[in-house]
Amino acid sequence: MSTELSTTYLGMKLKNPLIASAGPLTGNIDALRQLEESGIAAVVMPSLFEEQIEHDEAEIDRLYRYQAESYAESLSYFPETEHYSKGPQEYLDLLQEAKSELSVPVIASLNGHTPGGWTRYAQMLEEAGADALELNIYFVPTDCGMDSLEVEQRYVDLVASVRQSIDIPLAVKIGSQFTSIPNIAYRLMTVGADGLVLFNRFLEPDLDLETLQIIPDLVLSQPYEVRLPLRWIAILRDQLQCSLAATSGIHHAADVSRVLLVGADVAMLTTALLKKGPRHVETILVDLVNWLSENEYVSVEQLKGSMSRANCPDPSALERANYMKALTSYTKEYWYP
Repeated sequence: MSTELSTTYLGMKLKNPLIASAGPLTGNIDALRQLEESGIAAVVMPSLFEEQIEHDEAEIDRLYRYQAESYAESLSYFPETEHYSKGPQEYLDLLQEAKSELSVPVIASLNGHTPGGWTRYAQMLEEAGADALELNIYFVPTDCGMDSLEVEQRYVDLVASVRQSIDIPLAVKIGSQFTSIPNIAYRLMTVGADGLVLFNRFLEPDLDLETLQIIPDLVLSQPYEVRLPLRWIAILRDQLQCSLAATSGIHHAADVSRVLLVGADVAMLTTALLKKGPRHVETILVDLVNWLSENEYVSVEQLKGSMSRANCPDPSALERANYMKALTSYTKEYWYP
């Protein structure tokens, strides 16, 4: 008996639950072709950053002002900046090329942290053919005067702003550092998020002791990191009416099975593909089918959410009760008085 791997994410029917998340591979047409040939169900393009957009617009505005101030007659030759086609045109070109080359859904990605004019690029991505948009919110509050309500409202306002500008499905990728993840997840859903991607891995800078400079240091995910989205997807699954995507720490079919069990609609891959290449998708799919068959699941839909907080035998294992149990078991195994 065949195993049905299809799932639904952001209202899109996908042939299986594996999505290549934003990263170097999804910014390369040859790699995108290999991912599709290997069985990937959808791809998320690398992010177009708010800073990129604002920098390009600032440069054009600066040129406009310089020329206009130098030569008064030049005013009539410059287009008004609000009508000028400016910004990372290369990104739009790549999106259009990906859409023409691939048959799987192509999800565009915007990375930002403030509402503003740059969010109109969401509409441009839709017009370029994106099947959906992933809004990757990367905001690190540093002001002691900014409380949690203000931070969360910033997220809500940004999502609402982008939602109003597009008709295609909208996923929102957030970090895990909120006072109440269920509350912010619910609020984002109510202002228009069709799905949530859990979780964003914030870049942790390092300090160079030789140069005494703060330097960016990208550390690829490790398998243990899947535990964070696993826990929260299990808690959120039965409380939200939106898609849930798990990302971070998903390297093997076992990781995919775990996040599907707690209620994820899809599993997103980046590090595993960077380390093992696009063909690793084939291995994961074969192993996933084998696991489903061995455990008598006929479909991914049957599997999804069967171990969510509402469905698992011991919901307290997802909460504080599990903390004491873990500490006790660890002490007994590794420490002797």
